[in-house]
Amino acid sequence: MANTNPDVLVVGAGVSGLTTAVCLAEAGLSVEVRADRPPPDTTSAVAGAIWGPHLVEAGERAARWRRATLAVLRELAGGPDGHAAGVRTASGAQVHRGPPGAAPAPPDWLTELGGWRPCGPAELPPGFGSGWRYTAPLVHMPTYLGYLRARFERAGGRLAVTAVASLADAAREAGARAVVNCSGAHARQLAGDPEVIPVRGQAVVAANPGLTEFLIAPGDASAELAYLFPHGDTVILGGSEGPGDWNLEPDPAVAGRILRDCAALEPRLRGARVLAHKVGLRPVRPTVRLEAEPAGPGDEGGPLIVHNYGHGGGGITLSWGCARDAAGLAADGLG
Repeated sequence: MANTNPDVLVVGAGVSGLTTAVCLAEAGLSVEVRADRPPPDTTSAVAGAIWGPHLVEAGERAARWRRATLAVLRELAGGPDGHAAGVRTASGAQVHRGPPGAAPAPPDWLTELGGWRPCGPAELPPGFGSGWRYTAPLVHMPTYLGYLRARFERAGGRLAVTAVASLADAAREAGARAVVNCSGAHARQLAGDPEVIPVRGQAVVAANPGLTEFLIAPGDASAELAYLFPHGDTVILGGSEGPGDWNLEPDPAVAGRILRDCAALEPRLRGARVLAHKVGLRPVRPTVRLEAEPAGPGDEGGPLIVHNYGHGGGGITLSWGCARDAAGLAADGLG
């Protein structure tokens, strides 16, 4: 970069942080990303990841954010960068246990994908009475995070792996006039926000026995969440939801349960070769916090602080819509 000091410091190197940084850098601002973990070690790298909201607010602004992201992911999937970005369009199903009458109504966001249809009886795993088939963008997150980082750096941005204890202090240290907080569940400490809680998720990476379609079985009173997302030679198997659990070490008992549940959904996964175990912390909050923080008493000369966190299990789904809004708030604040 021509300027040693960045205009904006982005805290967090997951999908929200990197996407926000891309938006800022491609708008011509000088940008630095700081995070205590590199992109491959973030919660985002653990995600399956399919477009579709999960553990995140509903409402019109969330719909606007996810529609904006859907358009970008579809453009990537259909364009020359799709393979390099790890984005493709995939078909699959979400299925529900019990009799057909016990299933929830199909969510409104299915219509945003352009259509869906009920599963026929032969398309349902044993013990499942209903479901719907649809097509959506499916993202291999380690590849996608690498794509975002490369795109950010091509636009002149730089990334530093370093701990951040204070948003304002980190911005002052970097010489940035604004800081965008994309710290996920760690905003509980960094922003002093008790409304954001971690919901621990564990996944298993296995060798793919030939699966091409995704399958999602939401948790209910009788069983926990289960899903499988194929990505070429590998398949991501999950999952778990542990509210308030900060433990990043894989739990062998949870991994065993995931493998059993996924093999019950798809028999070809029986005896699948396990390649890796992953754990992430979904930043769940009643609403996404996306706002510029007013300066407090005595802080009038400090950096502008913009928050962009609380995306729950919808980080990839809301990423571009939220990033554009957060980048806009930072740019407007800088004049």
